[in-house]
Amino acid sequence: MNKRPIDDLARNAFVDGQLDPSRLQETQAYLRAHPEEAQELAAWRRDAQKLRAMAGGESLPGNPALDPAAVRARLRARSRRRMAMAASLVMALGIGGITGWSAHDTAVASRVLPMQDAMQAYRMFASTDAPRPDVRADADDLQGWLDDYFAQAERLPDLSANGFTPVAARLLATDQGPAAIVIYENAGQRATFYIRPPGPGKQFLPQGSRRDGDLLARYWSGQGYNYALVTSGDGAAGQSLPPPGAVRS
Repeated sequence: MNKRPIDDLARNAFVDGQLDPSRLQETQAYLRAHPEEAQELAAWRRDAQKLRAMAGGESLPGNPALDPAAVRARLRARSRRRMAMAASLVMALGIGGITGWSAHDTAVASRVLPMQDAMQAYRMFASTDAPRPDVRADADDLQGWLDDYFAQAERLPDLSANGFTPVAARLLATDQGPAAIVIYENAGQRATFYIRPPGPGKQFLPQGSRRDGDLLARYWSGQGYNYALVTSGDGAAGQSLPPPGAVRS
């Protein structure tokens, strides 16, 4: 028997002694043919019995979060969150691939505005309903996290004079390598620092800035990477930030 006839719900019910008789016979027959899974479920059952014994009864009193089935459900949910994080990298790959510079097609590249992917990343990851970031920490921790992926890059911009503090970051991807967005906050206002490889042909950017709707991007290149500082162009906080050359620490 190659196909497993029991799903996770049935496994949990078996461990907790809640399978109906016909399903129990089917499960027991399968486990006899698959001793490794039988050992795993036996270990689960022992853990459940220990928890019940510690609780002093046949069932767990008052705290359903400690039920073995609930614990296993949380482990499965954690696995799904990790898969969602991986999916976000694939989604970000599309951002870099669609909006990045193309050295092989200058006609297309000439129509792509600089650092359009940085603005897309701001809208996706700095909004109030954005997905949970990969890391949330203080400035020193975020600099160390960034160094792990971009060892030769410029340091995080110091925006403290304007009241902005880096609080979170997310790893992205382009078809030329990893990219990242670091989120700054200041009394409800947000700014982002975006870093990515220059792309095919080492197409570095001259220092400059441009608007796209309500966003203002200031961009530059250095140390082998392209950078952008993106703010809400309508906000006073965004308007007050210095130009790119003045925000490098």
